[in-house]
Amino acid sequence: MVDSSEVLFLIGSSLSSGEAEQHLDNDKQCISKTKLLKKQCRQSGEMPYHCLDCGSNFMTSIELKVHQRIHTGDKAYGCDQCGKKFASLGNLGTHQKIHTGEKPFHCLDCGSNFLTLIELKVHQRIHTGDKPYGCDQCGKRFSQSGHLVTHRRIHTGEKPYGCDQCEKRFAHSGNLATHQRIHNGEKPYHCLVCGSNFMTAHYLKVHQRTHTGDKPYGCDLCGKRFTQSGYLAVHKRIHTGEKPYGCDQCGKIFAHSGNLAVHKRIHTGERPYGCDQCGKRFSCSGNLVVHKRIHTGEKPYDCEKCGKRFVCSGTLATHQRIHTKEKPYHSLEW
Repeated sequence: MVDSSEVLFLIGSSLSSGEAEQHLDNDKQCISKTKLLKKQCRQSGEMPYHCLDCGSNFMTSIELKVHQRIHTGDKAYGCDQCGKKFASLGNLGTHQKIHTGEKPFHCLDCGSNFLTLIELKVHQRIHTGDKPYGCDQCGKRFSQSGHLVTHRRIHTGEKPYGCDQCEKRFAHSGNLATHQRIHNGEKPYHCLVCGSNFMTAHYLKVHQRTHTGDKPYGCDLCGKRFTQSGYLAVHKRIHTGEKPYGCDQCGKIFAHSGNLAVHKRIHTGERPYGCDQCGKRFSCSGNLVVHKRIHTGEKPYDCEKCGKRFVCSGTLATHQRIHTKEKPYHSLEW
């Protein structure tokens, strides 16, 4: 039975009532035949329609026709809201939900809503733990095929995304997009508390912990807590004694790569930090900060015993031994 509203819609398109009804009958018969053909092909495994450009195979001629638009660049369906064009009517329909805000697919486990059925299916793997895509090199498994494709580049070394500013290359397009913000200065993530701007959502999230006081990473040996997992990893080397960074000039080893970088300046003579008052240069930024206090007169460290103030914490520590009578350095008797 043909729906009367569909007939009236087509009559408004300059077709007579009889022509409209016949048109819809033909369309429905065509859809019915296509569904039957697809069912038969699934059962037999047959894919009789072949793309001459890339060799892909399809169950129906309409699927082949839609696929061929990848090669021709044909995008026949345009969005009346933003003008973006698509190769298939289905993709246009999915896109239009962005404008309407419609998310018709619902997760029964957590209540999240999604634009498409495939997005819902991928999301549900969070709840089921299903990871159907496995790496044939190392066995690591993934919930999405795209994540597997990106992971495989670790093994192959492939970096298909190149920066047109500095020629640096990346395994993932998202990493390239983030990197390009170094060149264009874009910082699209904003802190609502202090107004600071950041290149990535991750940097913003870490920064916000300065306002909330959140320190989610705790040391299981001493209980000290940190805002970033990297800081915790470096801290743990105090307990383990691990010093993975070695100087290739003298063999001295360090717990942190930054300390190694500063140390290497002893060998190179590099002093990248200069005082804008007197021009004196330093190998690390901390020494420059302390030096500038000579010009400003700032003495931020004070002795709680006598009130005397000092330019740096090391000088305060030495002074406090006057009060504690501590003598940590012993002379050798001959």
